[in-house]
Amino acid sequence: MKPTDALPLLPKQRLPLLHRSRDLKMARSAHAYVRGSTKHFYEFLDRHGEVMLPSGPPVWICGDCHVGNMGPVGNTRGRPVIELRDLDQTVIGNPAFDLVRLGLSLAMAARSSDLPGVTTAHMTEHLVAGYESAFEGELPSEDPDELPEPIGLVMRTALKRNWHALSAERLEDAPRLPLGKKFWPLSDEERAAVAELVRQESVRRLVTKLDGRDDDGELKLIDAAYWVKGCSSLGLWRAAALVELAETTKKGKIRRTRSLVDIKEAIETWAPAAHRALLPQNHAERVVTGARKIAPALGERMVASSVLDHSVFVRELLPQDLKVELDELTADEGRSVSRYLGVVVGRAHSRQMKSEDRAAWGAELAGRRTKNIDAPAWLWQAVIRLVADHEHAYLEHCRRYALDLSRKDLETIAAAD
Repeated sequence: MKPTDALPLLPKQRLPLLHRSRDLKMARSAHAYVRGSTKHFYEFLDRHGEVMLPSGPPVWICGDCHVGNMGPVGNTRGRPVIELRDLDQTVIGNPAFDLVRLGLSLAMAARSSDLPGVTTAHMTEHLVAGYESAFEGELPSEDPDELPEPIGLVMRTALKRNWHALSAERLEDAPRLPLGKKFWPLSDEERAAVAELVRQESVRRLVTKLDGRDDDGELKLIDAAYWVKGCSSLGLWRAAALVELAETTKKGKIRRTRSLVDIKEAIETWAPAAHRALLPQNHAERVVTGARKIAPALGERMVASSVLDHSVFVRELLPQDLKVELDELTADEGRSVSRYLGVVVGRAHSRQMKSEDRAAWGAELAGRRTKNIDAPAWLWQAVIRLVADHEHAYLEHCRRYALDLSRKDLETIAAAD
């Protein structure tokens, strides 16, 4: 059975197809492999011993802080800001984990762009410099003309996007969710559960929260489908809901606007939590709580709920929600991007810390630099070891799945996301 068949796939029928899709995405490049291997990242880190990492003040961390999880996020006023944009792995934990994860991601992006190793060293230096500057009060600019070009490009795109652009990209401008590669049919039970979710007051308030919308608007479900989206999360339960908000204008007329709502299962995190950290027991509530601490523009647009036996978090997908792609980097771009993303992560961490914790963590970072690189030795050594581990794991991943790749699979690997 194929996902494009009219009949919905049962969960046990979906899983092999979803895992296959994830494996193919991860085979596209070593950089793509890092994006989809969060679990392996923490296994690798543990294998080398966490003693190499300092214990920073426990704060809410992203837990999966790679380049693809950062980019413009629309706030409730419709203005894009640069934030971490995927918080599935968020916990109260060691901020060093986010730095290492981002350092690894940047290093693999440099390798995918055929940049020399010395550039990777410079990128690590600039990452730390940007991170430390956030603790000194620097805020990341959101003026496209002041951003590193790869980020400025996506920010300029975000500023121009509207619902029509989102509809064309996600819905192919169709009146309903177009079943096919990205959207699969739901079972009757799943569809009924999504309809019940949309009727919840918390979801209605979520959609009416955007500026210019009527707080008393009536929300109804137009269509729903299983959403094949993401990489490491492929295999979890996920649905898209096309909803319509009916609002009464000041002139007494009914205005109808459509929105695309993302409903995503939350499961136990692979990122280790700090000792005695008080986390919500419900995983969706954990994700929403962490998002509101780390990425407020995104977090205030999320609610926790449940669908059938799945703990889920819900958000409306806005046209401004985009991710940073680093497919082709120059050395100068690599350095400037690294510094800028360091500021973004530093802001997310520092605003949660007390002044004495910020000072202590800054001193810890500054005090562990090496003689040959202006970055903490623990970070540089962690990145070196993890790059080697992930290169090996990526090639082994490709070897296992290349044995039975068809020509169509190879075309899928080469195709853009």
